[in-house]
Order: sequence, then structure tokens, then C-alpha cells
Amino acid sequence: MAKFFPTLEPHHHRFIAAQHMFFTASAAPTGHVNMSPRSTDLFRILGDNAAMYLDRSGSGNETAAHLRINDRLTIMFCAVTGPPLIMRLYGKGRVIHRDSDEFAAMLQDQFEGNAPLGARQMVRLDFDLVQTSCGYGVPLFDYQEERTQMDAWAKAKGVDGIEDYWREKNQVSLDGFPTGLFEAPKA
Repeated sequence: MAKFFPTLEPHHHRFIAAQHMFFTASAAPTGHVNMSPRSTDLFRILGDNAAMYLDRSGSGNETAAHLRINDRLTIMFCAVTGPPLIMRLYGKGRVIHRDSDEFAAMLQDQFEGNAPLGARQMVRLDFDLVQTSCGYGVPLFDYQEERTQMDAWAKAKGVDGIEDYWREKNQVSLDGFPTGLFEAPKA
């Protein structure tokens, strides 16, 4: 049932555009494997073999820590409405530091220069394999709307409160690996 493609095809682009959620999966050579759900509102396709998302504050920063050690990253979409389908993008990921020129350029190009409060970094995936599978086992759900809690939380914290939170919760992974959140971006 699985099909493999070296790049995204037009029907893959349409499938991704119709999704409201995706998952990232990453791991270091040791320790815990991480999988995180994310909203597609900050996800962008950059080409037939590249994608990125603007990463907001979270209870941890596992993906960033893992990508510093091991650049393997998988992004998965699964249809919860309409025809069943699962799509995985397999490749190499990297973090784009929020204080870098690349971040500023990407923010301008992909988000009209606007980052939501609490945007801590971007994650880019350059992938060499697209896999689709049936998705018959994925239940059907009805999309209602995006949650408002992240914006409310960020507004209540404010810029300084968010930075304090990052310093407390986002500098190391669950397994103690550094995330690089407060390091100067590489030139």
C-alpha cells in the first residue's frame, strides 16, 4: 500500500495544503524519541524537496536539541477528514536561529515579516523521500478551529516572560542535550 516518491508531486502539494496538523519526529542516538504535533498555519513548502515551519514556544525544545546532534527529521501528515492518506517527508532538518539573517529573510519571504509572539526559531527540512500510505486506520475527525491558548499564553507572558520561560524550559532536552536557543547564530 505504501508508495515512494523522490519529490513532492502536484497532488501531494494539494494534500498538504488541505491539512490542519502535522507531526515532527526526531531522535538523538541515545535517549528518548520525540514526536510533536503542530498546526500547519506556520508550515510552508519551499519547493518539491524542502519545507519549513516557524516554531513557537513549547514545554520543551526536543527537536532543536536532536537536530544539533543528528539531522534526521521526519514530518508526517495524516488525513482526518476526506479520503484517507498518510504522508511522510524523510530528510535532514536544521534549526534556523531567530537572531540570524536567514531567519529574518525567511520571515519576510514566508510570513510577510510577521512572527507571532513566542516564535523561538524555524525548522527547515530538506527531504529526499516522500512516502504515502493508505491511512485506513486513521479515525475521522471534524476540524473546528485553531486553538487560541498559545496566543493568550504568549500575550500574558510578554516578551520578557517568554524569554524567562525559554531559559527555564527550553535550553536542554529531556535527556540533557543542549538546544542552542541562546547561542549566537552561526555565520
